[in-house]
Amino acid sequence: MTLTAILLFAGTMILSLLASWRVKRVYRRYSEVPARSGATGAQVAAAILRDAGIHDVEIVVHQGMLSDHYDPRHRRLALSPMNYHGRSLAALGVAAHECGHAIQHKVAYAPLHWRMAAVGVTTIANQVVLFLPLVGMFTGMIQPLTGALFMAIAWGVIMAFNLITLPVEFDASRRAKAVLGRMGFIGTEPEMDGVRRTLDAAAWTYVAAFITSFAYFLWHLLPLLLGRREE
Repeated sequence: MTLTAILLFAGTMILSLLASWRVKRVYRRYSEVPARSGATGAQVAAAILRDAGIHDVEIVVHQGMLSDHYDPRHRRLALSPMNYHGRSLAALGVAAHECGHAIQHKVAYAPLHWRMAAVGVTTIANQVVLFLPLVGMFTGMIQPLTGALFMAIAWGVIMAFNLITLPVEFDASRRAKAVLGRMGFIGTEPEMDGVRRTLDAAAWTYVAAFITSFAYFLWHLLPLLLGRREE
């Protein structure tokens, strides 16, 4: 492994770890700050969905820390136990954020549908970047430029998926902040600041994922460009 490859791996790993550490630190901080409304994350989610005219989305508990997500295929909004039962600023912010995705689904928000359509091919691309290097290493059947081509394509797909994810996540957070204030669940500027910090920290994990995939895409694309120039 070259020094450049080591630096790339170390740099992207540190970036991902920092983003993950930051979101967990901020979440822990504001999960200990109760919202004045006294509502739980599940109650807030139910109220936001009703307000948006969404009556066919089930709100369920999903085990795991920060395992919250909206499942558009099964019309299910899953909240981790701390956010489902919690009454903190973090719980309300996360619950409202996931409701933002449900609202995006209802109004046919284009980037969300692009991301949904790209899930299948992105899953395949993730398998390629995971197993292709091992196949090439242990069999020697894949030529370097051929391997670089497949890896560049796969990382390009992952990069595009991560790029599409950015507006989806930032828009859901924007909707969450607006609806929490409008519906009175968050009533003061310090409370809104706590929600904002929680959601902004979470958003940086998606930024880190995009930067990582972009860096690996360029890393595998470079040998192809140099190889073609030599030809």
